[in-house]
Amino acid sequence: MGGSRTEAHDQPAMKYQIYQTKNDLLHPLREAARFGAAWVRAWDVGCLTPPLFRVMGAAGEIFSEAKLTHHRPDYGITTVPVGSRTAVITEEAADDTPFGTLLHFRKDITVEQPRVMLVAPMSGHFATLLRETVRTMLPDHDLYITDWKNARDIQPEAGIFGFDAYVEHLIRFQHAIGPGAHIVAVCQPTVAALAATAIMAEARDPAQPRSLTLMAGPLDTRVNPTKVNMLARSKPIEWFEKELIATVPWRFPGGGRKVYPGFVQLTAFMTMNLERHINAHIAQFRALSGGEMEQAETHRRFYDEYCAVMDLPAEFFLETVQRIFQDDHLPLGKLTFNGQPVSPAAIRRTALLTVEGERDDICAIGQTMAALDLCTGVRIDMKSHHLQSGVGHYGVFSGRRWEREVYPKVRQVIQTHG
Repeated sequence: MGGSRTEAHDQPAMKYQIYQTKNDLLHPLREAARFGAAWVRAWDVGCLTPPLFRVMGAAGEIFSEAKLTHHRPDYGITTVPVGSRTAVITEEAADDTPFGTLLHFRKDITVEQPRVMLVAPMSGHFATLLRETVRTMLPDHDLYITDWKNARDIQPEAGIFGFDAYVEHLIRFQHAIGPGAHIVAVCQPTVAALAATAIMAEARDPAQPRSLTLMAGPLDTRVNPTKVNMLARSKPIEWFEKELIATVPWRFPGGGRKVYPGFVQLTAFMTMNLERHINAHIAQFRALSGGEMEQAETHRRFYDEYCAVMDLPAEFFLETVQRIFQDDHLPLGKLTFNGQPVSPAAIRRTALLTVEGERDDICAIGQTMAALDLCTGVRIDMKSHHLQSGVGHYGVFSGRRWEREVYPKVRQVIQTHG
């Protein structure tokens, strides 16, 4: 009996340790492959280069890049056009906690623009996954983003971070921005953003947002359930805790903290569209072998961001799965915040826009639009919905159709209710 308990106790720690040990062992091999690929590129002389030479370099580069990183990439946005001039961007922390930073993209301009908090998901990737969303919105808005921190770098002494703490952060950050601001929430945090808005409305908080845009979020996962929704319902919450939660190794600042590892989440995402990712890497191999460097760089930029993963606090992950995906607390009127009921009907002064993607296989059509029915206190002329044709989940907030078709709807709501 005692041995079984010890084995069960050590299992969460071993999951992460095995992953990290494998990464450590492969690191010198990847570095050698990276050096070899760089050497091939340096000696590439165009049509005179033997095909086998490029094939070897391509293989080395593919292998060296097949890795995960746990550090937030840079946003890399230094200037944006504002009217007839170019504004310089300075990133500064408007507020900061052990779990997240309210990052302000400050411009060197004097003209006032609508203040917007862009709420990024805490779902295994850094907030930089919304880089293109930020880049598109910056010219017209005074933009802030919830820049969540990697749980494996947060000391256990900082405490736990569950769903209620997430909502508390959104309210706190909205206060830091001040009255008259707007909220745009993408994917997973749409539920928390709606809850924060409802709580502030019921308290008649002067900082409640003037508009709330909810994009591709799981507000009611009973509607057109996706594979993600069905997986969340297929197992009891105890299974998720036993099989998916791990302990951060002691070598990291967050050593001993229980987390849902980013590498587990990324594996799940990639498995959902495995054929697409395999074909993308085959295409990358051909591009490198054929010397098509521009195409290869596009692939490299995408996967550098996609493979930068962050761990989630275990309590936040488990509460999100149970309260949002399994027990449908929000649509059933059972959602609470610090033990008190959350009432979307309390929202009256905040305009509401919901956005969905026609081909979204993560948050299907109807799941986000459900917010319009929940917010019975918002006048009909302050509610709107946009269904974007021809896009999947990521196309709702990045890419050509986001820029040309979705974003104008978002901008119009903010300007109308600014």
